[in-house]
Amino acid sequence: MDAGDTPNQEACPVVDSVEQIGSQWRLVVLYDLQDGEKRFNELKRSTGASSRTLSRVLDDLGEMGFVERRMEEASPVATYYSLTAKGESLCPVFDAIESWADDWLDGDDAEAAAEVGALVGE
Repeated sequence: MDAGDTPNQEACPVVDSVEQIGSQWRLVVLYDLQDGEKRFNELKRSTGASSRTLSRVLDDLGEMGFVERRMEEASPVATYYSLTAKGESLCPVFDAIESWADDWLDGDDAEAAAEVGALVGE
């Protein structure tokens, strides 16, 4: 794209969406929370993120309305994170991407492309 070019207006919602959730760590955390509520240290172990990165990502996702935080004041104090309705609405998107990856990124790209070609009459 040249410096003077602007993106197609129809693609803007896709671009805007990817800008909100598209960082590696945001996607990893959102995907991981599909399994349900998790404590900070559980997320840290399951995602492999550093404490600093995970804290920043969870704050960002909370501010954007994808994740909610719940504090349990009992000793020891525990912080739990879970998806909001907005975050849960991404689950079918993750399922679709996973299905696409199974079809196209498993090393059988040529076979999958041939199947699509047959479907569209190539």
